[in-house]
Amino acid sequence: MSCFKDFVIILLNMRLSHIGIEGPPKSGKRILAEALAKELSGLPVLDNDYNPYLKDFYKGKEDVVLLTQLVFLINRYNQQMEILQRKLFHEIVICDYIFEKDKIYAYQTLSDSELSIYNKLFDILYPKIPKPDLVVYLQLSDEVLIRRMRKRGNPWEKSASEEYLKGLNEAFNYFFFHYKLSPLLIINCDELDFESEGWSIGTIKEKIFETRAGTNIYVPRK
Repeated sequence: MSCFKDFVIILLNMRLSHIGIEGPPKSGKRILAEALAKELSGLPVLDNDYNPYLKDFYKGKEDVVLLTQLVFLINRYNQQMEILQRKLFHEIVICDYIFEKDKIYAYQTLSDSELSIYNKLFDILYPKIPKPDLVVYLQLSDEVLIRRMRKRGNPWEKSASEEYLKGLNEAFNYFFFHYKLSPLLIINCDELDFESEGWSIGTIKEKIFETRAGTNIYVPRK
């Protein structure tokens, strides 16, 4: 039996048929999800980041903030519902976000009155969402997050203030410090850039295989 088949069988025996990858912007979620899905012949589920209000949101137009968040929420809900059907035909699903990430952004951007509306809809949708068997959190320091956003972000992303990015990063770290819904693998990506050469999907697979219940931490070194 090939090493590939051995690894897939191990994942399934560990009940890891649904892996969620999460992290702040420019942490490499999509690249890792696509690479891991290709390596495992799995199904990549990539965040639908189309949003007609997003440019105006980054321009600071307050009247589109709630609309921006609700569009993302509904897009992600529809995508997650598709996972329930697709898992019937694929052994492993690799998603480059988890549904709860939507709430991280909501609490960074919405006013108290807007949050009241948002939370009512979120609470209706959330119980139906399939839960991942393992979550991989790609962690960045504030300095690396800001540097990558300034270098690689879209024009409207580059306009995001350092205060906003630091607050968002703090919210991600706080969320995953308290995360208990599934086994969690935290990978510090300050020295691991998925958009550059020199990283190994084999190493990531090994760390996933080694992950146990609770929180697991991997800090790559150059």
